[in-house]
Amino acid sequence: MRLLYLCLGWIMVGVGIVGAFLPVLPTTPFLLLAAWLFARSSPRLEEWLLSHRIFGPPLRDWRERGAINRKAKITACLLMAASYAVFWFVRQPGPLAAILLAAVMLCSATFILTRPDGRR
Repeated sequence: MRLLYLCLGWIMVGVGIVGAFLPVLPTTPFLLLAAWLFARSSPRLEEWLLSHRIFGPPLRDWRERGAINRKAKITACLLMAASYAVFWFVRQPGPLAAILLAAVMLCSATFILTRPDGRR
């Protein structure tokens, strides 16, 4: 299991890094999962990820207090709104699809906005 967790951890780090450059793919959830996997396979890699100068602070904020920094909250909500607008105008969805996606995005935004603010 340790080797499986280690391999999956590196895959999550890779996906997280790709997400840093693609606006539709989130970074932090994949890095949170990588930290969890590394905690079960390699404490040294877990520490490396948590002490990383870019990725470490939001991971530590989430782990210690379930916090998301204000800039990340605003960015996430704006990107969700922009994604919904693109979906609406490009796909011209039916009412059911439009309502379902809006509900999912509103629930996600509510979750994000109700988390405590991070250190930044």
